[in-house]
Amino acid sequence: MIRQHSTTPIAIGEVFNSVYDYTTLITEQLIDYVRMPLVHGGGITHIRRLADFAALHQVRTGFHGATDLSPVTMGAALHFDTWVPNFGIQEYMFHTDETDAVFPHDYALRNGRLHVGDTPGIGVDIDEKLAAKYPYSPRQLPIARLEDGTMWDW
Repeated sequence: MIRQHSTTPIAIGEVFNSVYDYTTLITEQLIDYVRMPLVHGGGITHIRRLADFAALHQVRTGFHGATDLSPVTMGAALHFDTWVPNFGIQEYMFHTDETDAVFPHDYALRNGRLHVGDTPGIGVDIDEKLAAKYPYSPRQLPIARLEDGTMWDW
């Protein structure tokens, strides 16, 4: 219904974890961009399969890049973006100065464009000594379903 009433490109899926979550959306061309983060989607192999499947239906990538995903995920996503033939757009949000210090990286935002560096691997390292100053404190998003299975807006 949204597709029929809008010319605005539709991107969905930052909480999807497999190609199967997208099957109907892609095959019926109900979306323009897949947004699954690499880290949630099983890594580069699985996300590659999703991107290939999406390309068959003229759907492009628009991967999730919020600050709840580390610079490691962003580095991997950017390298994937430079390869994938149906690249569309990459979401990017700045991390805190502390996060950037713990995860030094060579990707950079310049003039509205993300640039991948030439460091071997995905261009992201970790300063373990500095990371020790920030002990891990587990956090979870609220559960988006009630006990009876209905969805609710957390």
